[in-house]
Formats: sequence, C-alpha cells, structure tokens
Amino acid sequence: MKKFHIISLFPDTMRAYLGDSIIGRAEEDKKLSIKYYNPRDFTKDKHARVDRRPYGGGPGMVLEAEPYLKAAAKARGKKTKKIKMVFFATDGKQFTNQMAREWAKKYDDFIFLSGRYEGIDARAPQILRAEKISVGPFVLTGGELPSMIVIDAIARQIPGVLGSFESVEEERTASPDVYTRPEVLVWKKRKYKVPAVLLGGNHKLIEEWKTEQLSKRKT
Repeated sequence: MKKFHIISLFPDTMRAYLGDSIIGRAEEDKKLSIKYYNPRDFTKDKHARVDRRPYGGGPGMVLEAEPYLKAAAKARGKKTKKIKMVFFATDGKQFTNQMAREWAKKYDDFIFLSGRYEGIDARAPQILRAEKISVGPFVLTGGELPSMIVIDAIARQIPGVLGSFESVEEERTASPDVYTRPEVLVWKKRKYKVPAVLLGGNHKLIEEWKTEQLSKRKT
C-alpha cells in the first residue's frame, strides 16, 4: 500500500478532494493511505505560530524550519528506505507523468512539504534532502494543490485504483475527443453528431482514427 504524508497548514482544503471519488475509494480499499500533519501541532509556541519575518528583509512571512522537520520525522517514523521526500518550489524540477510512473514503482511512502506565504525556511528541505518539484510554470499560493496533483498522478499508476489497467490512458490509444449518447446531440437547433467511424464497430478503423486525432493534437 502506498502511503502519502502531507505536511500542510491547511489540511482541510485537501480532504474534500482526496477523500472523494476514485482516490477516496482507493483509500477505502486500502490501496493507498493519506495522512495529514499540521506544522502548528509541532511548535512550542503557545499560540501555535509557525511563521516569522524573513532575514534580510522583504515582504511576507517565512515558515519556520523546526515544525516542518518535526512533522516530517513523525511522518517518516522508523522507515529509512523507499521514501520520497518532496518540496514544492517554483524553481523545482518539472513534474511529469513519467515521474509519476517511476515513483509509483520505486517508493512506498511519499512525504510532501507544502509551504505557504513566502515559503519554508530553506534549511528544512535541505536537512530532509527533499527534491524540489514544480507542477508548472506558474506561481500558486501554497503547496496544497501541487500535493493533490502529484498524489492524483501517482495514484492512477497503482494497480486496481482505476479498476483495470486499460483505464490508464498512457497504456492505450486514447483520443483527446470522446463521445457518448445520444448519437445526435441537438443544441440550440443545431445537430452535433458522433463521428461515423466510432459507430461502425470496426475496431481497426477506430484505433486508426484515435491515433490520427492524437497526432493532430501533438502537432
């Protein structure tokens, strides 16, 4: 069973998505587990404060290293192998589907450092030897969305999560355009038809059509 550990100040923002639909069912079926660790639970500050002014000046607040280090230690437990430590940062390595496949095969536990504000004190990911990862060429307000993106991508690679291996798009020819009933959709007095090739039952022609559609999108 794959175990995902998310260190975040706002765990409730993720529970609704990760606890529902395919990922939620996979957790119920014990194909994966998701645990949350709030850095505020690992601070000695009586007000559970975990952010401070940055050294060197600048706007915003920086999250202290120690609460994240303690939370990561709790998540890691006594495990020393097959753990992937991830730190989400704008200058990180671009996450890809190929990485999701490789990680799903190589690691059993994933620990995500989800920052906020101006980020986490750089010493925390340095001490933890966390790999810097980015989910795209844009800036988000926190690491919660990237955590969910990466979990979703990895979860799809776990056998049984999608019901059958054929459900994984990269293992089959999948057209970017898909259709279902009705055969003819009437909308605002106009008719929109399903491509005839998909109605003929000739699987060879259907596969050729899907391949053609896919190649058009890539060019």
